[in-house]
Amino acid sequence: MPKLKYDRILLKLSGEALSSPSGFGIDVSEAESIARRIQEIYKLGIEIIIVIGAGNLWRGKKGLDRGMDRATADYMGMLATVMNAMTLMDALERAGIETRVQTALEMRTIAEPYIRRRAIRHLGKKRVVILGAGTGNPYFSTDTAAALRAMELNADVLIKATKVDGVYDADPKLNPDAVKFDKLSYIEVLNRRLNVMDSTAISLCMDNDMPILVLNLWDEKALKAALYGEKIGTIVSG
Repeated sequence: MPKLKYDRILLKLSGEALSSPSGFGIDVSEAESIARRIQEIYKLGIEIIIVIGAGNLWRGKKGLDRGMDRATADYMGMLATVMNAMTLMDALERAGIETRVQTALEMRTIAEPYIRRRAIRHLGKKRVVILGAGTGNPYFSTDTAAALRAMELNADVLIKATKVDGVYDADPKLNPDAVKFDKLSYIEVLNRRLNVMDSTAISLCMDNDMPILVLNLWDEKALKAALYGEKIGTIVSG
């Protein structure tokens, strides 16, 4: 049997992963679909950390365009990520996977506060750890939160889950001649302004040598194949 390439992963999901076809709101059937994909790799013994965004519930830019205070808009986004985290927690628990939600903003009635050593203990007990509320600070995206937590929790790789099969030099949905990259360096991503993660997250990964794997989570075979080291998606590294 082939050997797993990674033992502990951080999976970065966008909020839109849980949305209805319109791109907004929470669709429980989508959460269940993601839970099935996570269940498949969980059975392999992989330790799994999840960071999720909030674009399906709140887009801070719309508030900013109306003059909203940036910090207020960002805190609203953090709260929305916790709703998504609870949705995914419920879907995973119903799939038979023990799960813990930790949040960077304390809300003890519904989740544990994020404590690094406690999160590591949960992972050691084979619990999936879902991290909500970003970094707990305004002006930082959930991409940056994912990069930070991947380093803190000693993940082997940060997997950015998308609906395309990697990173392209243009939007493949709009440009049929778009070229897919198999490998990129952090500097190439920054210089080309490729839409992988925001520049703060990329820089943090570059400074700490954290590889980023971009793949299509909705390809039923992609995630499992990537964990066995097959050439799937696009790898960003040093």
